[in-house]
Amino acid sequence: MNIENAYELILDKLSLWAKEFIRILPNIALAAFILVLGFYVAKALRNLLRKVLRRFIHNEALDNLFSSLIYIFLLGIVIFVALSVLQLDKAVTSILAGAGIIGLALAFAFQDIASNFISGIFLSVRKPLYVGDIVKIKDYMGKVEEINLRDTVIRTYQGQMVIIPNKDVFQNPIENYTLLGKRRVDLKVGISYGDDLEKVKTLTIEAVKDIEGLVEEEEVTMFYTEFGDSSINYVIRLWINIHENVNFLEVQSQCIIRIKKAYDANNIMIPFPIRTLDFGIKGGVSLKEIQQDINAV
Repeated sequence: MNIENAYELILDKLSLWAKEFIRILPNIALAAFILVLGFYVAKALRNLLRKVLRRFIHNEALDNLFSSLIYIFLLGIVIFVALSVLQLDKAVTSILAGAGIIGLALAFAFQDIASNFISGIFLSVRKPLYVGDIVKIKDYMGKVEEINLRDTVIRTYQGQMVIIPNKDVFQNPIENYTLLGKRRVDLKVGISYGDDLEKVKTLTIEAVKDIEGLVEEEEVTMFYTEFGDSSINYVIRLWINIHENVNFLEVQSQCIIRIKKAYDANNIMIPFPIRTLDFGIKGGVSLKEIQQDINAV
């Protein structure tokens, strides 16, 4: 008797499920149609958006990111609409709640990665630097090799590849020497009080004005700045052309060499500190005692 009742119960359940399946069969067909059509529409919109973004944002990684986000968002809408057609509203609510909790947990767990990622997006939009630029970020100076969504790669003049997180790039000052195409060399020198200042200025400018790599439109300037302890100090300023890959240190070195030669040829002295050594200070040895020790040897 119990077996017959169980058998009838199973048949009733199967019959009920079959009736429910037949009843929602149109909804299933409609949901399948919405899914297929939605996938094609989302893919077409993604490709169209990618073409539009390439006209305004010249960054392939950023274009792919935005188009993929839109594609995923559209697919989510399609799936939720299909679930609603199947009258699975409770499942939709549960999925949204779970996605919110997971998203919040991931935001706390990967906040550094997220901040670097968002900073990379802002850098791609604002474009304060480009690949190939000569920049200085924090304590690193060199040529920009790569700009990714998470980090920026710089090759320093010492030959090291430095990977800087985009958060540090975005939050710190960026010295871009390529942006204006030129860079100024400031060289500080001192001359003795006995030299003719006008003559020194003329000789100094003449000595350095034809160094290779200088910007023709910019004038070489020189200004006396202060009366030092043993010299009158000045600064000479030269502009070099960054676009021609002129070596900053080489120009500075040539400037020093030419100034020294010009001063030697015209009997102009660059003072240097003069120190007197006193060997008779308390606790030390007098110079006379040192001489006696030498004679004894």
